[in-house]
Amino acid sequence: MNRDRARFRLWDQPLALSIVAGILLGASYPPIDAAILQIPAFLMLFRLCSMAVNLRETVLNLLPALLIWNFAVAHWLLMASLLGGFTVNLANALFMLLPFLLIRSLNRADVNPVLSAFTIAAVWCTFELFHHHWEVAYPWLTLGNGWANLTGATQYVSVTGILGISFWVVFTSALLYRFILDPVRPLLWSATLIFFSFPLFSVLATITSQMDRGDAIEVAVVQPDIDSELQHGGYETIEELSRDLLRRTAEIITPQTSLIFWPENALDMGLKADHPVFTEIRDSLREWNSELITGSGYIDYYDDSDRIPAVHRRDMDDRPFNIYNSAIHLDGESGVRSVYRKSKLVPFYERIPYASAWQTLDIFSFTDWGAISGYGRGSEPIPFETEIATIPLLICYDSVFPEWTNRLANQGQGFMAIITNDGWWGESSGHKQHFAYARLRAIEQRMWVVRAANNGISGIISPDGKVQYATTFGTDDAFRFTIFTTDRQTFFSSYGHLIHYLLVFFASIGSLFILTKKGRKP
Repeated sequence: MNRDRARFRLWDQPLALSIVAGILLGASYPPIDAAILQIPAFLMLFRLCSMAVNLRETVLNLLPALLIWNFAVAHWLLMASLLGGFTVNLANALFMLLPFLLIRSLNRADVNPVLSAFTIAAVWCTFELFHHHWEVAYPWLTLGNGWANLTGATQYVSVTGILGISFWVVFTSALLYRFILDPVRPLLWSATLIFFSFPLFSVLATITSQMDRGDAIEVAVVQPDIDSELQHGGYETIEELSRDLLRRTAEIITPQTSLIFWPENALDMGLKADHPVFTEIRDSLREWNSELITGSGYIDYYDDSDRIPAVHRRDMDDRPFNIYNSAIHLDGESGVRSVYRKSKLVPFYERIPYASAWQTLDIFSFTDWGAISGYGRGSEPIPFETEIATIPLLICYDSVFPEWTNRLANQGQGFMAIITNDGWWGESSGHKQHFAYARLRAIEQRMWVVRAANNGISGIISPDGKVQYATTFGTDDAFRFTIFTTDRQTFFSSYGHLIHYLLVFFASIGSLFILTKKGRKP
């Protein structure tokens, strides 16, 4: 009896309920891997919406949970910038209020509970999809990311993408909440069916998926333990840094090594294609008969015939240019063979959102927006065409955007590579989460993933999301591994965006129907 009373006291106390919900959501992400806690947490969030008598109370009830959720999962942002980390987590918590304001009305409508639950799940997925596609994009807390290490239950993302996980969590939670309000068996059966059907779908996806092995490729990964806060990682010159990376590479490669990977920011300054450091790297690659993909700053100068970006910089000779966070593909013949310019830039840390709009509004040119905007933004999802494979290459933050990965992978199949600099997170959960999210990209595309990270975690992930090799964070390391190409595309890679936009359609039509229907539950 006392336990029952305690339970119902929590159920009726908004602040306590909100705090518990936030803690459960924070614990549902790697490295804790208790993702199932998302379901009871969303039950509590739905309860908090229902308890509110107006929108003001809705905000007050939910905000503690959303703040705890954000800071618990992404506290590592504070290590990069105390003010920036606080601002990003606060802003994201406020953004998360928006779908719940609509969900509150949907839950109060007197309509079929299954329709209501389905629409609520579609609304939440619409919010997550939107949060992947604007210049303040921050998909880190997408619900599906919490399941990144639980690959046995998430193989179906090769069909649905990670929004399929988010939909499953919210749909199940919404059905269970309606059962709590009206405990009839059909609602319980519906919730049970949805809860078990998606993991069953995962088992079927595992059985039916074809993990065909294409060409075998020996790759080498170098993981320097460079201090990103120091210029050139503490070396005197960029040439010294490059030579040390070449020395480490020479110690591990074999005549069979086809491709070498260095991490993001391995060459930590803006370089032009004719910089002498690239000539030295080219000579080593010619000797090794291999190719290299490395992270580097890259300077693009624009001629009058070029399409000059709206936001750009100018040098002392008034020539327009931009600096990009880039991946550079080098070989032993041409040196710099191709350049991928990072597209998904971390808001405020790497680029000011909507810099071109701010420049347009600044009609008196009070500010040099090109100088303060940060890195230039790449716009083309162009994979690297090496001699032996087509490689969709992702730089750091790129790798938490499933649809951008799709656009790269659809250009041609081979295997996927991720280069990143995770050293600035220190001994927090940030680098562990980032590595885990790469496992979802492997399953979505059914491709091998090679990951090279400054400080770690570097590793190899197979197409079923299993970690085949992983380094220790905070160490100098280098390794070789044999992976395989693939020439198959998954359903998600080919049609995943259609599933996402169908959810947007259902969210719009369902919300319109429910909100215009007369009748509200007390």
